[in-house]
Amino acid sequence: MDIINTLLNIVLPPIGLTLLLFFLPPYLFLKFLLSIIRPLFCENVAGKVILITGASSGIGEHLAYEYASRGACLALVARREHRLQQVANRAVSIGSPDVLIIPADVSKVEDCKRFVDATVNHFGRLDHLVNNAGIAPICMFEETPDVTKLAPAMDVNFWGSVYSSYFAIPHLKQSQGRIIGISSAAGWLRTPRLSMYSASKTAVISFYETLRVETGDEVGITLVTPGLVESEMTQGKFLNKEGRLVLDQELRDAEMSLMPVLPVKEAAEAIVDGACEGVKYLTVPAWVRQSIYWKVFSPETLEWCNRILLMSRSGDETNTLSKKILDISGLKDLVYPDTIQSPQIREH
Repeated sequence: MDIINTLLNIVLPPIGLTLLLFFLPPYLFLKFLLSIIRPLFCENVAGKVILITGASSGIGEHLAYEYASRGACLALVARREHRLQQVANRAVSIGSPDVLIIPADVSKVEDCKRFVDATVNHFGRLDHLVNNAGIAPICMFEETPDVTKLAPAMDVNFWGSVYSSYFAIPHLKQSQGRIIGISSAAGWLRTPRLSMYSASKTAVISFYETLRVETGDEVGITLVTPGLVESEMTQGKFLNKEGRLVLDQELRDAEMSLMPVLPVKEAAEAIVDGACEGVKYLTVPAWVRQSIYWKVFSPETLEWCNRILLMSRSGDETNTLSKKILDISGLKDLVYPDTIQSPQIREH
């Protein structure tokens, strides 16, 4: 067996690289042609049923408005019932014929079954499941006094997607529907203080890519990997090392630095367009996806840059080179939308 593996180690790398170089040009050309043709066959979601988790704010809220403007019926899920009602009222005024709100916690399997069943019982079908609910712990891993306080990252971001997908798939198969999984570019970009968040988003990517293999054409899957998009997270709302929800814009500035924040309305429009066109992968803003090439071909460079720019040389986690550059440049108001400058802490 050792002889076989040794032989494969020698033979397969040059063969694999040769095949890749031969296959890549026609593959990329085909993808280019499909990107031109795909909008001509864009799905009309008017009257269809869209279930959105994490719909009380941020990307989820604005996805509700985007679907509503296209005439879709909505089932909106989040913990905050009063916020869901506000989103539902606006969605109806925009054009949704019917909106159902379902207060629920996606980290609880019984809640996921309940909101999927409630959606199908109310509307009689399910066409799109948008798994958007998420939470972000931001802290140095070794400074966490109780590591179990980081568990919500996996419970909400990963298991919330798994549970709801599990109960929705039978209904999506009947409607030839689609899952829109909101992951993150953090799924491949490794930045300090985001260890558990990145791990949960990487798990989401792996889960949906495997599920796509298993379901084939029976259920479409659009995997979305946003960069920095206007939301409560980019406002500085996250879990601290004690597991408490806090608002810390100083640490937000140190973590995000000069990375521009995409207005959430633009992101929502791009995501719904991509879902309706049936794309398999979507990154918003699109330029962030170029970082994958650095991750694949020169991961050490990314690690070095993140360590130099985002790690503090003192005990103050906000005293990073990236934040100093942000403060000196005076570009904060340009890269961060005005609407995220003065957020209010609300129950997640």
